[in-house]
Amino acid sequence: MPGPRDTPLAVLTSRVRIEEKRIFEALERRNIPYHHLDERDLSLALVDEPVSWTAVINRCMSNTRSRYAAQLFEAYGVRVLNSSQVIATCGDKLLTSLALVKAGVPTPYTMVALSPAAALAALDRIGYPAVLKPVSGSWGRLLAKVNDRDAAEAILEHKQILGSPQHSVIYIQEYIDKPGRDIRVIVIGERVLCAMYRQAEHWITNTARGATTRPCEITDELAELVLRAAAAVGGGALAIDVLEHADGRLLVNEINHTMEFHGMMSATDVDVADALVQYALEVTGL
Repeated sequence: MPGPRDTPLAVLTSRVRIEEKRIFEALERRNIPYHHLDERDLSLALVDEPVSWTAVINRCMSNTRSRYAAQLFEAYGVRVLNSSQVIATCGDKLLTSLALVKAGVPTPYTMVALSPAAALAALDRIGYPAVLKPVSGSWGRLLAKVNDRDAAEAILEHKQILGSPQHSVIYIQEYIDKPGRDIRVIVIGERVLCAMYRQAEHWITNTARGATTRPCEITDELAELVLRAAAAVGGGALAIDVLEHADGRLLVNEINHTMEFHGMMSATDVDVADALVQYALEVTGL
């Protein structure tokens, strides 16, 4: 049950979804007192704020609010899962890609352009079809598969007219002709917890877009790949999306720092919430 403000552990939420309910249930089964902190109620002074929580499980849905909340807590010496550095990296597809490439983790071929003209030149280099993505976003929103130059010009014109900073950085990936599915793997600390296939007729295979799920075997190759990917972005509790190339290669596509896992728990019967709570206790010493 939620405890008082001086409870050592807080769970910060945007709203209470299935995942947060499971986290609360796991904490209560273990008789661990916690404080449920709604992000709408959060305000902290930058000096002399009496913050008595020693650890926060950060479940903010907004990447921006999640990162700034983590930075505020960390400024007071509070351990946040995941850290602000991990949130900043995983919440930006360009920063994620840079971290993965630097670590030698295989990913889809990616280019970034800062103008429509440069983007068209990059697309000519990558070849069609290709995928345009916002550098920040989730649930498969604002992704566009462009099959030819005409489609690319239309999408890029829309981005230019929308005019937001998000649309001024054009993130372009080669299109991977995956076998109607991708693989989502949950890594918590040094442990590869579970994996599932997300299957869909549409080329976007997010469960938020209606993909179905089933268990995926964690092979040595898959485990080694996702552990390297997790380490590249700073580690923690992460959901890593992997694509299967037609030539047999596994490619890390994206890494999620505030993972939804109700689909994984249905597909695999693994208690992800309890594993997350156990990890929080281990790394914070609570």
